[in-house]
Amino acid sequence: MTAGTATSMLAVPGGRLAVEESGAADGAPVLLIHAGVTDRRSWAGLVDVLGPSVRSIRYDARGFGETTTEPHDGWSPVEDARAVLDAAAADAAIIVACSMGGRTAIDLALVAPGRVRALVLIAPAISGSPAPELDDVTAELDRRGDAAIEQGDLAELNRIEAELWLDGPGRAGRVGKEARELFLAMNGAALAADDPGARAQDAVAWPCLGEIRVPTLVLVGALDLPHVRAAARHAATTIPGAALVELEDAAHLPHLERHAVALSEIAAFVHRLAEV
Repeated sequence: MTAGTATSMLAVPGGRLAVEESGAADGAPVLLIHAGVTDRRSWAGLVDVLGPSVRSIRYDARGFGETTTEPHDGWSPVEDARAVLDAAAADAAIIVACSMGGRTAIDLALVAPGRVRALVLIAPAISGSPAPELDDVTAELDRRGDAAIEQGDLAELNRIEAELWLDGPGRAGRVGKEARELFLAMNGAALAADDPGARAQDAVAWPCLGEIRVPTLVLVGALDLPHVRAAARHAATTIPGAALVELEDAAHLPHLERHAVALSEIAAFVHRLAEV
């Protein structure tokens, strides 16, 4: 049975999550969790490539997109992800996640392993990871970002973060118009959003990655930040059986760039599992 695209608002403690679902209603569920500089719209290119045979479920995290929140200290990204799965009546799903979303996906796999059938981790953040050491180019962008915050210039901060996360540090303007405009719209809305409150510490994953026992694919761009690339390699070498794909000409958000190799690798991994 094939369904069209449906959107809904899911009530959670302190807010309502915007959820979107498309594809086969009886297909393998694939939960997509976005990065901390985007929202669920960033997955459009991947959803197109995955096609209608799988059930693609994506949502806006607190502080992003169309999700609405009020300050609620102690809210849990893992519990929000579980709530989305529960609402979709999905006992377990293939989780595809980027950056901040990768942290949620990894924590979910440790806290509630029965809910995770497999992991696709794009430049994942990892809870409990060591503090990063920034290279000179990234440190200068970080300094400029702090100055923009002090001046209340969110438009300038958005442009700086576009270079940092979309183009890659020192490569301003590398990515073309369509992806850039979408990034600026998504991240601009996030920068202006109300604070949802302090989030819970769901897990400390860095020393526990070896406990993950599901098929895992890790992707990272060669133009991403050095400490992000190092964390991705750590995940790929520590999670048993994980595969690593390094993308020569991509930064932090290859799916938003509609990077052909990234989309193809993810789709092949998901379809192979969906057919089992």
